[in-house]
Amino acid sequence: MENGKQLLTLAEMQRIVDDYISQFKEGYFSPLALMARLTEEAGELAREVNHYYGEKPKRKDEAENTIDMELADCMFIILCFANSLNIDLEKAFHDMMHKFNTRDKDRWTKIDTE
Repeated sequence: MENGKQLLTLAEMQRIVDDYISQFKEGYFSPLALMARLTEEAGELAREVNHYYGEKPKRKDEAENTIDMELADCMFIILCFANSLNIDLEKAFHDMMHKFNTRDKDRWTKIDTE
């Protein structure tokens, strides 16, 4: 537990999202609609990053959003996307890390561990 909340695996997150979406007749959006939603959420994340780290201050009448919530919104859409296509994100994550640890293992300058 962290901050009073249970730590979750990706599989558990996918199940929680599926339980939530499964209560609605509409179910998951189409892959194209999910891609559009992910793009929208990524834009909202970019806006928040620009407000916090860029030169564009928020207007006084703008809603107070946070980078963590915008990242979580992106994550929700990614979980929906994976569920809608029956993709196991834990397996996909391990496959992706294998790729980085083999193909890209010498691509970046490593920090000395001595």
